[in-house]
Amino acid sequence: MKAAAFDYRRAASVAEALAWLAEAGGDAKIVAGGQSLVPMMAMRLSRPALLIDIHRLTELQALTPAVDHVRTGAGVRQRQIEDTPALDATLPLVRRALRWVGHRQTRNRGTLGGSLVHADPSAELPLAALVLDAGLQLQSQAGGARQLACQDFFLGPMVTAVADTECLLAIDWPVWQGGRVGAAFDETAIRHGDFAMASAACQLQLDGAGRIRRAAIGLGGVGATPLAFPALAQRLVGQTLTPALAEDVAHSAAAESDPGNDMHASAGYRRHLAAVLLARALQVAANDAMNDAAQTGAR
Repeated sequence: MKAAAFDYRRAASVAEALAWLAEAGGDAKIVAGGQSLVPMMAMRLSRPALLIDIHRLTELQALTPAVDHVRTGAGVRQRQIEDTPALDATLPLVRRALRWVGHRQTRNRGTLGGSLVHADPSAELPLAALVLDAGLQLQSQAGGARQLACQDFFLGPMVTAVADTECLLAIDWPVWQGGRVGAAFDETAIRHGDFAMASAACQLQLDGAGRIRRAAIGLGGVGATPLAFPALAQRLVGQTLTPALAEDVAHSAAAESDPGNDMHASAGYRRHLAAVLLARALQVAANDAMNDAAQTGAR
């Protein structure tokens, strides 16, 4: 199929893009990398009357480290994070999640903000953002700027709290201070790069005795949105991770999920798969944190 007819404008500034959004009154879409939106337009699942191109706006492509977070412009390409090994120290979960995003060619074009706004419940970056509780900076011409917590951002399958006349400008990714941090991301798909049947994300921080000091866990592909489990993560705090504990927490998380059935897998299989993936991710993250502790000690 081909996209329905639409007008195209390339914005020279964020202010211009916001003005065009306001003028269109909800009948426009922002495009940066186009790796999600353009296929949907080709299948006529999305039919904007106006396409506003922001991919050349350097003001949306900054990567700014701070003490407790790293701010990335919404237009930062996924490959920039992937190709910056130094970010392992600050954004380990995001870098591990990116290994599963599409293929190298799509990551060359795809943006961090585009993936979050697309809000596919099986996508990797929305899950990583939710698990870390990233902060999102939105702006419109009439309402100005506002900050939104990631837990309030995803409302349903491919539905977010971004208003029709708003644009996502930046993402604040929390940085866990103090070292001894490990992260893991795992998923299962029919083929690498396909939509995940289920995915699991985990970030852990250990204390000097190897006990869990801080934890964040989540599942993707098994609900209408990505899922985070702060209460279950809190159960891990103060404990040394064992295979039995990892399996117990993972099964509890999977039991809270609500996967659907399709031609690839039943809801029951997806729930079982989610538990297996999360238990594995917990153990990998704990080992990663131990390695981080060893490297910190060596330095």
